Amino acid sequence: MTTFVNACLTTMTDSASKVERYERIHRLNAPRMMKALAGKQNILITTHLHPDPDALAGCLGIQLLIRSQIKGVKTTVRLKGQIGGGINSAFTKIIALDYEPWDDATVGDFDAIVLLDTQPAFSNSPLPPGVVPTVVIDHHRGRGRRAVVGHSDIRIKVGATASIVFSYFMELNVPIPRELAATLLYAIETDLAGAAGQQGGLDTIAISSLTLLADTKRLYQMRYVDLPMSYYKAFADVVNAAQRNGTVIVSELDQVIYAEMPAVMADFLLRCEGVEWALLTAVHEGRLVFSLRTQSNEHSAGEMARKIIKGIGDAGGHLTKAGGAIPLDGKTPADIVNFRKTLRRRLLRNLGVPAGRGVKLA
Repeated sequence: MTTFVNACLTTMTDSASKVERYERIHRLNAPRMMKALAGKQNILITTHLHPDPDALAGCLGIQLLIRSQIKGVKTTVRLKGQIGGGINSAFTKIIALDYEPWDDATVGDFDAIVLLDTQPAFSNSPLPPGVVPTVVIDHHRGRGRRAVVGHSDIRIKVGATASIVFSYFMELNVPIPRELAATLLYAIETDLAGAAGQQGGLDTIAISSLTLLADTKRLYQMRYVDLPMSYYKAFADVVNAAQRNGTVIVSELDQVIYAEMPAVMADFLLRCEGVEWALLTAVHEGRLVFSLRTQSNEHSAGEMARKIIKGIGDAGGHLTKAGGAIPLDGKTPADIVNFRKTLRRRLLRNLGVPAGRGVKLA
């Protein structure tokens, strides 16, 4: 028992030292955000369309942090896109996130906007054209010139926005409640999972620190939510439709109910032994969406996603995870089939893999 206790104390000491060192280097980001929000009393907090746990946890964390720093401030979380059903819906209920549906007409009523896990120029940003946020916190690689905002903190070497939010609590020396610690930890885990997620130094510090703080019962509830039966049908359909060409596996779904499904299924496919790339396409809300995952060190999933969708849609992502969409207004079922073939053909060609008939998994 003594050895175990000593090991725990060593881990805690090491974690605290890492946090302290990181704070000394990156101490200015949180104060800069608070400076940009100084005097604001009606703040909108939002994130990308169809938010995932990283985006949702970021919103909750930043809301609690701002409330701790600005007396009497009103903060409103508004979300655009579907959260109903599935993993993201269960997560939202567990963390008891108080949010409102998106409303373009009232965006101008707020005197500040905090945009998390996306950027103003991205296609998945909820902000109407011409609306510039006050604060942007994100970990995705941008394209073109960044919007001029009061505070911009974009760290492409960090694996999750929740890790950046964690660092803001550390910088301002604000205690993290156990429930929030579990929320941030789960969010980081999910953003790093499935595709050999690009875990950075800050992610490592956040994971080790939050593990010591987290409400374990809450964390268990998040990790093991009940899934709708539609998920199991989707897994079966994905396996039946999958084709493997060497280290590349491609599959598809028809209409999906939940926006998160393509990402979940792509992560699942990538776990197949010997597979380095997984592409999953599906139709959702009038678009052909796709998720791309890789374990390769030779190509970036984000760059590859932009290559395979060039001229027909929009895409973006990280080194190991990416996604995109093709608008389907006026398109026929035959057009959708051709779009799927085009994405598969372009992926195989860019990877130098022969594009013949793939090997079925089932």
